[in-house]
Amino acid sequence: MAANDPDRAAQRGIQSIEVGGQLLRALVHHGRPMALKDLAREADMTAAKAHPYMVSFGRLGLIEQDRASGHYLLGPLALQLGLISLQQADPVHIATPLIAEVAQRIGHTVALAVWGARGATIVRTAESPSPVHVNMRHGTVFSLTNTASGRVFAAYLEAGTVRQLLDAERQRQKQRKAGEEPPAAGMPPQPPLPSWGEFERQLQEVRAHGISRSEGEVIEGVSAMAAPVFDHTGAIVLSVTAIGPAAIFDTAWDGEIARALKACAGTVSARLGATSSGRNASGNLDP
Repeated sequence: MAANDPDRAAQRGIQSIEVGGQLLRALVHHGRPMALKDLAREADMTAAKAHPYMVSFGRLGLIEQDRASGHYLLGPLALQLGLISLQQADPVHIATPLIAEVAQRIGHTVALAVWGARGATIVRTAESPSPVHVNMRHGTVFSLTNTASGRVFAAYLEAGTVRQLLDAERQRQKQRKAGEEPPAAGMPPQPPLPSWGEFERQLQEVRAHGISRSEGEVIEGVSAMAAPVFDHTGAIVLSVTAIGPAAIFDTAWDGEIARALKACAGTVSARLGATSSGRNASGNLDP
């Protein structure tokens, strides 16, 4: 809440806890052990005033003091609280209220997709306020290779896993052509699948820009962009996808839609404890 939120102002709190909390906030912000004088300066108080707070926080296990240097660092209770918070964090729950705002801002339908048994699958949508828009249905499965959502997941999943998925999609396409397997629900006929080398070049482009895009690949006249959401381990857990008529849909890498999607995905990632841009195709964390 904002500091001037009237609901917050009407609630009675304990000022000393809020004052002492500034010391914990400073310790978290810097992410390293700090001397008492530096913590006090960051919290805009004297070291003499800060010390009793640190003693109490130490007794609770929120902080601990290095015996050699005397510097303070987060303690075992803070670690337990952080781990429980991460366990309770639900990416879809966090992102759902945000996508409605994004849809209003960019004027296009926005959806959340998770990785399911058959690929990137829509689980939430926020309709565009524009009378001209493209609908997305819950449960629709995106192609791995020919959609923005599919490629954004492929760009950050393990390379070996993506190869297997590409081979499986190639096999399903052959079966569909032979009449052995009907198309998945919500999926139109696919164009020819790329080779692994061609696909990897596409995924490198996604990683370079931090976002994926599709321009009329699945349905002529329809474009889409998708941004990745990462958890505290750097693994991709969600995509935030916008879709709309190509004539009014800005697919520029640094355009308004791209910026809005990346900002939304970044906010959700931060809430999930992500500290990097995710894992690259080799499974290593990108800087």
